Amino acid sequence: MEGGNSPNLQLQQLPLATAAVSVQPHTDSFSYKENLIGALLAIFGHLVISIALNLQKYSHIRLAGSKDPRAYFKTKTWWCGLFLLVLGELGVFSSYAFAPLSLIVPLSAVSVIASAIIGIIFIKEKWKPKDFLRRYVLSFVGCGLAVVGTYLLITFGPNSHEKMTGENITRHLVSWPFLLYMLVEIVIFCLLLYFYKEKNANYIVVILLLVALLGSMTVVTVKAVAGMIVVSIQGNLQLDYPIFYIMLVCMIATAIFQATFLAQASQLYDSSQIASIGYILSTTVAITAGATFYLDFTGEDVLHICMFALGCLIAFLGVFLITRNRKKSVPFEPYISMDAMPGMLNMHDKGIAVQPDLKASFSYGALENNDNMPEIYTPATLPIVQEQHGSKGVSAPPYRVLEHSKKE
Repeated sequence: MEGGNSPNLQLQQLPLATAAVSVQPHTDSFSYKENLIGALLAIFGHLVISIALNLQKYSHIRLAGSKDPRAYFKTKTWWCGLFLLVLGELGVFSSYAFAPLSLIVPLSAVSVIASAIIGIIFIKEKWKPKDFLRRYVLSFVGCGLAVVGTYLLITFGPNSHEKMTGENITRHLVSWPFLLYMLVEIVIFCLLLYFYKEKNANYIVVILLLVALLGSMTVVTVKAVAGMIVVSIQGNLQLDYPIFYIMLVCMIATAIFQATFLAQASQLYDSSQIASIGYILSTTVAITAGATFYLDFTGEDVLHICMFALGCLIAFLGVFLITRNRKKSVPFEPYISMDAMPGMLNMHDKGIAVQPDLKASFSYGALENNDNMPEIYTPATLPIVQEQHGSKGVSAPPYRVLEHSKKE
């Protein structure tokens, strides 16, 4: 009996085992396909954004260097840059609906790589091959490291996927890990804002950390909004959930405040420092927010997590080397303060007023130093004007001029 029943038992269990084996690879291949689509959309979007910003910058420079009276928004180049900018932002926005948040955020290094390559290609200075390599060796190394880091991010990125429905987003929003994370982030943000506003702690790390904390909430809400729109397009309407509009308002508000702090940072510090430090801080905080809210790394093995972290570190180093090589912009000062001129005493200082010492080193605007001024251009001496006390018929001058000698 046992021998006769065993073949039937094997025949009944075989289809179940086969079905179980066939479903899992299909799910993995589909999720990796979504990761690839999201990564390609993010890379395309950041490339187009970089090209668009350089086109608009080229339009401004071209108008400033010519006698064209037109405004910048009346040129075709600027409008072409604006169209590409909107297209790139749409690409990055759409990428959040396909791939995990922790995978999309570090791919913003692509825009830094593209800007460095565009700057090298369209540079107007002529260099010898040895000088060119020596000048841009850090950029080449940085681009290579950023590309390697991007490859590791795409290969070992988190593979968690779920439908961005209103129920799922609400469930993540009220989960205790995210509530704890939000409490810690709000406390840190309030402390940094207090030191920044009240204690005048205008350090670049403080400002960019404020930007990173706001940016983490921006990318969390962007993924929710983009995912719910894609699910609605697929036939399951999600726009009637209140959580969609809550996320939309939070996305717009945090993006506006983030741009405000970035504008303040750009007024105080160099753009290369903002690009490198801002990328590192924003990426780190955003990955933490994605791992807490969307549970991106749930079910991932230790090897994938370590390789993903290594890819982030390599991308950080690449961006740092690229931005490290940029020239620091020297702001043009169209005027100088009169009390900063050598030899000029302040009006509140006690003593006699003297003329500027022309043999000292000073400059005005684009004028060069007057270090080699001949001796014949020494300050002229003024004659003594005796102080006259009021006499009949003669009005006394309201001031007196003292003699200036070369010894003084």
